[in-house]
Amino acid sequence: MKNIVSPLTQVSTDGVDLADAIAQNLLTTNNVWMMLATALVFIMHLGFAGVEAGFGQAKNTVNILFKNTVTPILGIVTYGLTGFFLMYPGFEQPGWLGFDGPGWSMFWFSPADADVTTAYADGNYTYWTDFLFQAMFAATAATIVSGAIAERVKLWSYLMFTVVFVGIVYPIIGSWKWGGGALDDMGFYDFAGSTLVHSVGGWGALAGVIMVGPRIGKYINGKTIEKPGSSVPLAVIGVFLLWLGWFGFNGGSVLSADPGLVSFVLVTTSLGACAGGLGGFFAAYFAFKRLDLGMVLNGILAGLVSITAGADVINPIFALLVGFVAGILVVLSAIFLDKLKLDDVVGAVSVHLTCGVWGTLAVGIFSSNPDHSFITQLLGVLICGAAAFISALAIFFVLKKTVGIRVSEEHERSGLDSHEHGIRGYTIVYDE
Repeated sequence: MKNIVSPLTQVSTDGVDLADAIAQNLLTTNNVWMMLATALVFIMHLGFAGVEAGFGQAKNTVNILFKNTVTPILGIVTYGLTGFFLMYPGFEQPGWLGFDGPGWSMFWFSPADADVTTAYADGNYTYWTDFLFQAMFAATAATIVSGAIAERVKLWSYLMFTVVFVGIVYPIIGSWKWGGGALDDMGFYDFAGSTLVHSVGGWGALAGVIMVGPRIGKYINGKTIEKPGSSVPLAVIGVFLLWLGWFGFNGGSVLSADPGLVSFVLVTTSLGACAGGLGGFFAAYFAFKRLDLGMVLNGILAGLVSITAGADVINPIFALLVGFVAGILVVLSAIFLDKLKLDDVVGAVSVHLTCGVWGTLAVGIFSSNPDHSFITQLLGVLICGAAAFISALAIFFVLKKTVGIRVSEEHERSGLDSHEHGIRGYTIVYDE
């Protein structure tokens, strides 16, 4: 039997071999966790598909699932083509645009040039893991828009929006903080993306809701008409898949397998989700006088979104408070949007925009780091919000004036599945 000698036992007199072995083992451990976190974030796309298909009407199920299938496909490819390099441009001086990042050929034509050693990212993960983890985040931002404008938007228009939003808008805004740009230099803090992912996607969703308009029959004579979803069980499964994926979303944002910090982040993340569910439960009961499962589900997501900005710097007791307030806000926001006749099929604007803003501001209130300022957080929210909303509004406006963004009234009334896909999501066949 061959003897197997551990690298840690092969120690030279000056200790260089031991140091290299330790660094390599740490790289392997950290990289494995980052790849697992990437897989968890990927699962979130299945969660979004479940939530949107469950809350959407049965006649549009295939259309909704089609968009949720194509969105991560386009998101990852587009982020590889342009987004990754725009988001991490390597600013010589912190600013708003930078183009001094890694060469494009490294990704597409010279993979051997990619750094997979301990010299990359402080030895926590490789170049390839870095790209794939960030690409999953980018695709998530586009998926947020999908649910808000479901059931009446043209598929091709949505896909064109996704390409531009994920390929250009999202990464440029992200570069201002995560790429070492002006917001980072200002002291703005967003650990895993309450603003940079969720509210950016939420602003895009709001722009889409405004430009596309409400579904036919949603608002009649000042009243909001409920349009029952196709599957409550599917929506519940989707929310729990999203919660599972959030362990990777926030836990992976530690960018290492640091046992203390990762476990702390997972605790605050779960507490925020639980408190959000409770906030949605109580707020909906007082508002609607019923035990509203939909608002409990959105409350869970609201709590997750809100704690994402400060999951590593907000203590557990305050994580409960942040999540609980988010659960209340998501109900109030949904009511307010209906008052404005802004039709959001799944509550994406309320969950991701309203609670993304709240969570980012909460860092300035509850952070254990004294360097985090409420004013700085507010300024960052305003800058990112203006950039995301104006950009999304412009994209939808151009699409509306050129190819159009809304399906015909006939198609909307009879359902998008039969007209655009030729199949239905739910079919019962009886044997003759």
